[in-house]
Formats: sequence, structure tokens, C-alpha cells
Amino acid sequence: MNKIAIIGSGGSGKSTLSMLLGKQLNLPVYHLDSLYWRPGWQRMETTQWVTLQKELCNKAHWIIDGNYQSTLDIRIQACDTIIFLDVNRFKCIYRAIKRTFTSKNRPDMGKGCNERIDFAFIKFLWRYPNKSRPILIDKLNTVAKDKRIIIVRSAKQALQLCK
Repeated sequence: MNKIAIIGSGGSGKSTLSMLLGKQLNLPVYHLDSLYWRPGWQRMETTQWVTLQKELCNKAHWIIDGNYQSTLDIRIQACDTIIFLDVNRFKCIYRAIKRTFTSKNRPDMGKGCNERIDFAFIKFLWRYPNKSRPILIDKLNTVAKDKRIIIVRSAKQALQLCK
């Protein structure tokens, strides 16, 4: 495993797993949220965003965590391993709410982007299994013969990957 893409719903544990795996495997970790969001929750310009991800994916070794379905194909084509955190929506919502109250400045978030939660984000998390998950499953099925795909459904399974 030299190039690992970690994907899943918000609150599924992507950043936590990527940091643990990065230490275990001695791989650099790139959190897409920290790269995409500018201070005050301003988005990166689309062309720049695509270019940045292509540059990251051209490196020899990496772990990249994040969804961003508009650029997911870049990471899927470049990686050798995909870890899909397929976590229950209730757990994801709980974790997202919890981290709002426990971590004001996450290291995996852009500078000047304090943790927040709003109805739109909760709605996104709620709809993820029915709206985004099927798209991801289809993408995973199309690359299954060429990539190592690991589906993680619990924190226990995630921790086992780090051993």
C-alpha cells in the first residue's frame, strides 16, 4: 500500500484513520478538507483544486482522505488501495455533532475554519447512504479488479487496519 484513498461520509472517521495509518505505514497524509477550504470557509477555485489533486496523486507515496466526488476519479485512478468507511449514518451524525463541541480547530481542517454544524450538513449526512453511497459503490465496482478495496464498517475494523 503506497497510495491510499480513504473515502466515506462526514463523521465516518476518515481523518482519524488516515492519521493512524500514516504513522503506522510512514506515509504522508493529505486531508482534502484542509486543502480545499480557505479561511472563513471560502472554497478553492475549481481549476486550482483539480491541479492540486493531480499533483498530490503524482507523488510516489500518500494517504489522501476526503470525499469531494467531483474529483474522486483522480484519486481512484491514481491509488493502489481504497478504504471505504461505510459507517452507519446515526454514528456519523453523532460524531459530527460531538466534534463540533469538542474540537474548535481540527488539524485536518483549513485554517480559519472552526468546526461547525448546521442543518444542511446534517441533511447531507442523513442522505449520504441513499444518495452518495450508491455512486461510490458503483465506482468501486468498476475498479475492483485493479485496486485493493477495503470496506470498513466499524471503529474496531479500522483499528485492525492499523496493526
